[in-house]
Amino acid sequence: MHHVGRRPLLAALPGLALVSATAEAQQTPLKLGTATAGGGFPIYGAAFINAVKSVDPTLVIEEVNTKGSTENVPLLEEGKLDLALVQGEVAQSVFFGTDRPPATLKVVTAMYASPGMFVVRADSRYRSIVDLKGQPIAWGARGSGLVILGRTVVDGIGLDATKDFEPVYLERAGDGPAMVIDGQVAALWGGGVRWPGFVAVANSIHGARFIVPTAGEIDRILAKYGFLRRLTLPAGMYRGQDQALPTVGSWSFVLARAGLPDSVGRRLAAALDNVERSGAQSQQLSETTAKNTLAALPRPDTLQPGVAAYYKELKLLP
Repeated sequence: MHHVGRRPLLAALPGLALVSATAEAQQTPLKLGTATAGGGFPIYGAAFINAVKSVDPTLVIEEVNTKGSTENVPLLEEGKLDLALVQGEVAQSVFFGTDRPPATLKVVTAMYASPGMFVVRADSRYRSIVDLKGQPIAWGARGSGLVILGRTVVDGIGLDATKDFEPVYLERAGDGPAMVIDGQVAALWGGGVRWPGFVAVANSIHGARFIVPTAGEIDRILAKYGFLRRLTLPAGMYRGQDQALPTVGSWSFVLARAGLPDSVGRRLAAALDNVERSGAQSQQLSETTAKNTLAALPRPDTLQPGVAAYYKELKLLP
């Protein structure tokens, strides 16, 4: 995490009023739900907390380790968390009530996108999703957000993740790459930029090939599942991956409980914006921008009102 002096920046940039510490002092820290130690959410959560603190030190945020997205949502609804990290497919069910009543939670910011794809050994014969039909596929740890994304993607092109493939669910996400490398499974499903499972296969002696939906398949997927987004994995993210890969995926979000004061939402947005403008974002927060947040929003009314007010000041919203 980069720490640079940002005091002069605060006066020069819009929206971050320097009010007195006594007026803005908190009685209790905000609670931010992440996930179990050792995963990506706690790493992001720490970077998020440090970024806010570097600009607005009186806005105190405390990380709470949870079981992840599926626990974070009810904890937010019960008011036991103020903020929480929530993976894309879980956020979809929150806002659209696909398998539960819609929630009153609000988006503070987009975290990062997870472009979904399969990885196979570079010496394999598989070059398309259809080529993988009937083959053993490691979909990930049962119940994880990436498994839900994979199921959704293949359903969008008329395939069933359970019936049209031989599904393998992992006890630990880290078991998947070795199964591809030694031939136990034909492919591993995953998502993200520099995703550890993909790195492991790409760096193996056999190398890796990535399989994404065709242009026509992407159109079909998005026609059925409008909450997914067109995403592109830039070239050079993995060894041997010399071309950009267009695919689909979803955004994870920092969500706020209903009733989080608008003044707090505005301060969070202002702090993140000032860090973004300073050029001192950590790698974890490189996709945490106002532009990405507005592009990824499930619906316009899902933005936290204090964040929306700040974006209006910046003329990002009418």
